[in-house]
Amino acid sequence: MAIDEKAVAALSDRVLGPEHKGLPPGAWGRTAREFLATEPFLDEFETPLLTLDRDALSTNLSVMGDWARAAGVRLAPHGKTTMAPQLWSEQLDSGCWGITLATVWQVQLARAFGVSRIVLANSLVDPVGLRWVAAELARDPDFEFCCWVDGVAAVALMDEILAGEPDAARVPVVVELGGPHGRTGARTGADAHAVADAVQRSRRLTLAGVGGYEAALAHDRGAEGLAAVRRYLDELVRLHRAFADAGRYAGRAIVTAGGSAYQDLVVEYLAELADEQGAQGIPTTVVLRSGAYLIHDDGFYAGISPLAADRADRPLRSAMHVWARTVSRPEAELALLDAGKRDMPFDLGLPVPHYVAGRDSSSLPSGATISALNDQHAFVRLPGGTVDDLPVGSVVRLGLSHPCTAFDKWRLIPVVDDADAARPRVVDLVHTFF
Repeated sequence: MAIDEKAVAALSDRVLGPEHKGLPPGAWGRTAREFLATEPFLDEFETPLLTLDRDALSTNLSVMGDWARAAGVRLAPHGKTTMAPQLWSEQLDSGCWGITLATVWQVQLARAFGVSRIVLANSLVDPVGLRWVAAELARDPDFEFCCWVDGVAAVALMDEILAGEPDAARVPVVVELGGPHGRTGARTGADAHAVADAVQRSRRLTLAGVGGYEAALAHDRGAEGLAAVRRYLDELVRLHRAFADAGRYAGRAIVTAGGSAYQDLVVEYLAELADEQGAQGIPTTVVLRSGAYLIHDDGFYAGISPLAADRADRPLRSAMHVWARTVSRPEAELALLDAGKRDMPFDLGLPVPHYVAGRDSSSLPSGATISALNDQHAFVRLPGGTVDDLPVGSVVRLGLSHPCTAFDKWRLIPVVDDADAARPRVVDLVHTFF
């Protein structure tokens, strides 16, 4: 079992209340299941409101799943993007190999929902968390886990933490390769080999593979950025082959990379290493950790993903929007909305106005933009506009950038049947855990 479906289904029995922003007071005191049985429409909710699009979610699951299968790689999407077990369940049901997470607390939450295969894409040197993981591995032989390690000092510390746990299982670790001016990760191949030497001497750890995050080295698809990613992936391939040739792995091996910006290059370089039956040596699973594909966006990923609309025959679609209401028209070319930094992501680009709800896609003046966000307000600039373009009380649909910093602002996210419909209906409620 990849996830405990009963635990996920039980989320529908959670009682709704005023802590779930955007829900109408008529939902308070009802369970999510009871409220959804009333078949509510989106315009019955309060603003501001973040929503997901059911049709876009289904499309993205299919597009990315088919793409990965055709490439011969496995998917372990980064669960920190949504922190939503309901969505993890859909991803695992669609064929994903596992779930990636970033902190030991996130791992503990995933285990509470029965996730059986987890990649912790980070070092684990927190004493309480590391001891818990080692005990969990010993308790449940079906639990598969690995975490990053990128330095000899980290290996020594992990050994020290686990020294007093005689019944704990060995913890599988992946040697993380980094790059100049990147984030974490051994900076050179020689450094990575030194880490592997330390792991092999350890009585508490076992070497499970190599991995890293290529998007730490580039932020666009320009020639220089793509060249940096290619150099990094080439080094990762060489590192894995050197480890395999030297017999460093204790059984199977994992080679893992991949955010949601350069999946095409990851596949180009790593897919040839996939050999799960060990026909050419050590059994090797290539794992792609893209986290943003399920939600995608109308900003950063729409501009950089190889599966964006202008780069792919079957593109990903943005599945998230915020609906915000006009609360002030103090100037002819300025409108203030009731959504701000507390409601929408802004770290990788400001929201984009799409149209006025209930009107056609040309309902906003050409060139309408959001120029700034306060905590609870958005400034909409309307070049050449009048107060009739966006009257007080009108609702605007906004496109967003970067799902990772959208979900963390919402405990409960309505799912609509079709965000492009004249009157979308809410068909599900997704619980998040941040």
